[in-house]
Amino acid sequence: MSDLALAAYAAESGAHVVEEPRARRFERFRRTFDEAGYRAGLHARGLRFLARSDGDYPTLLRELHDPPAGLFVRGGADVGLLAAPAVAIVGARACSSYGAQVARLLGRELAAAGLVVISGLARGVDGEAHRGALEASGVTVAVLGCGVDRDYPAAHAQLASRICECGLVVSEYAPGVEPAPWRFPARNRIIAGLSAATVVVEARERSGALITADFALDAGREVFAVPGEITSALSNGTNALLRLGATPLTSAADVLESLGLEAPPTRMPELGDEAELVLEALADAAAGVDDLVRGTGLDAAAVATALAELELAGAITEAEGLYRGVGP
Repeated sequence: MSDLALAAYAAESGAHVVEEPRARRFERFRRTFDEAGYRAGLHARGLRFLARSDGDYPTLLRELHDPPAGLFVRGGADVGLLAAPAVAIVGARACSSYGAQVARLLGRELAAAGLVVISGLARGVDGEAHRGALEASGVTVAVLGCGVDRDYPAAHAQLASRICECGLVVSEYAPGVEPAPWRFPARNRIIAGLSAATVVVEARERSGALITADFALDAGREVFAVPGEITSALSNGTNALLRLGATPLTSAADVLESLGLEAPPTRMPELGDEAELVLEALADAAAGVDDLVRGTGLDAAAVATALAELELAGAITEAEGLYRGVGP
């Protein structure tokens, strides 16, 4: 029986199917399944199917104990992208502004170093990781927990479209399959399976990101965790991973070093004296405008001008009224 038939049957039955079932329902389905017609329907919608039996099926994904029968694929990139060196960046949907900044920074720097950034298109950390990769003109892959034709959440439809321009949106679920809670842990195993390493940015105690980390560990992949405040619930999951032996992550260079890669050289644009002074003040901690006025001795207008210069240079980010340096 073909891998495509298994995936199509899973969509019809609403079951998680990775091996040929022995049920009579499946026997009836197999007798009537028109594979050529199904493939033609996918092609008409701009979709593809990468079967587990295909030579292009990613080796790392095949190493899972229950690799999906195949992946439905949307996007302009070649399916060989799924076998390229990749890192997963996952974390809380309701992340903090700091978590969003870190996810975006990591996505940008890892993509700039030539890695494919894998995540789940969810709100929060996932979306920021994808955006960071795109900002670096890099490549990113979104793995869905629903049919490959769905943009989930709908608020990320434009982001999914941008990803498809040079990357891929993939799912083990056929077009039309609705999102369901049990599908997301299954989705997480694919995120981990496609990646040489997994980075958890922020996670609550029972976050789905921890499920991704567990799958990565089971597959013998390295797991990184961004240390967080001990008083924050958003740090409970990441700090627990660190207690269990995850590698602390302090910069993208930690991931690159573990994979035997080097960060590409970066060149900071020339800054004015006042912008340099403000950037130096942000080196220790995030700060608001009033804090920067006090810390630099500049007046509010000069600080505002310096912040605008730094934002245009990509040297800082702003969230909730706080400015943070993004590093060299």
